Amino acid sequence: MNNKNVLLVEDDEELQSLIIDFLKAYNYVCKGYSQPLEALKEFEENHFKYAIVILDLGLPKIDGFDLLKKLKKIKNIPIIISTARDDIGNKIYAFELGADDYLSKPYEPRELVLRIDATLKWYENDEELKVGELLIDLNKNSVFLENQEIEFTKIESEIFFMFVANNNKIISRKDIINQTSLKEDTKNRSIDMHVSNIRFKINDDTKEPRYIKSVWGIGYKFINNN
Repeated sequence: MNNKNVLLVEDDEELQSLIIDFLKAYNYVCKGYSQPLEALKEFEENHFKYAIVILDLGLPKIDGFDLLKKLKKIKNIPIIISTARDDIGNKIYAFELGADDYLSKPYEPRELVLRIDATLKWYENDEELKVGELLIDLNKNSVFLENQEIEFTKIESEIFFMFVANNNKIISRKDIINQTSLKEDTKNRSIDMHVSNIRFKINDDTKEPRYIKSVWGIGYKFINNN
């Protein structure tokens, strides 16, 4: 496992500090936020950096369930709920929204580490995708064509893996700006240029696309019919 970056959303700053220090002892790099909207902004801008999210439910300004939905919409990242809400209704709802594990407070920090290890190991078992002639390594954010690794720029990589994470869904140009490190004033033609470069590198044909289909007036859709 190469990526050991953890995003922690926990408004109890004493507990947040304890978790960060404990994870550091197990070689995890944990960035903590007590304000959920700040954590959301960080994730929108840097979601590609993180391997997993640890999420409290009782948060100020926005409920943890709402934040969970927003995070999963940006990227299908593993999320472990860490909360004092221990009733079965909350647990079921969390799993229905896509949570991968649920820890009821109080718990031993060592248990959290074990849960993180287990969740990431499960994800690693299914982190290679074969799409047409492309082999996509989700763990390393690498793409191979005919056994040769494709050299994307940073922006190209962000856009491509955003497409992959939203398989067969229409992605607008506004979505691309909001969910990558492109600037807000980026013009549509600049986005189209990046996508055109990606198409060239993955040997895609704009007239008969196998991977990236243009959706007129809106944006793009990644095609995976495997």
